Amino acid sequence: MITLDIRDNFPEVKRQLSEMGDSLGNKAMARALNATITQGRTEMARRISREYMLTSAQVKDRLEVTRAKSNNLGLEAVLSASNKGKGRSMNLIAFVEKKVTLAEAKRRAKKGTLKQIQFQIKRKGGLKIIPGAFIGNHGRTVFIRVGKGRLPIKALSTIDVPQMFNAKRINEVVRQVMLDKFEVNFDREARAVLLGYVK
Repeated sequence: MITLDIRDNFPEVKRQLSEMGDSLGNKAMARALNATITQGRTEMARRISREYMLTSAQVKDRLEVTRAKSNNLGLEAVLSASNKGKGRSMNLIAFVEKKVTLAEAKRRAKKGTLKQIQFQIKRKGGLKIIPGAFIGNHGRTVFIRVGKGRLPIKALSTIDVPQMFNAKRINEVVRQVMLDKFEVNFDREARAVLLGYVK
């Protein structure tokens, strides 16, 4: 979770707030926080999709924005990540190889690996195989059999967006991007409020 609030040290913002009055200042602050947190969502989706084999749209679907609201310390807006199902993991189906060229299919057929499911979680690194894995549930889930019989089976899961979100190398960069954008957003919203463009 990334939280933005006025406890962050923005001297110029605090100076402008002191000149605006509570009502106009809070309106400008809320609008600036909302703009910044929305930009943070876009940046987080971009950063995660650069590192992991997910599209920005897939990542955005798991990112939540809590718009600016008052608490005992002032106004606060929050960017967080959520799971789209039970538990903390994403099924491996999200990372299964989408298509294979004809030449590659022929090569795998010769090796006897054509029917093996291959997947890739990170963009850097090659495809991986889990022997015995298969796709079921109308193409929505990767399973593996437990034991030698046809049943039981279990779904194969891996890292989900919340864990990607919380990776320090991603989280800290996105937070800094948001802090860098906030003052620009506040300046724009303060002028809009003072000039009466925002009701």
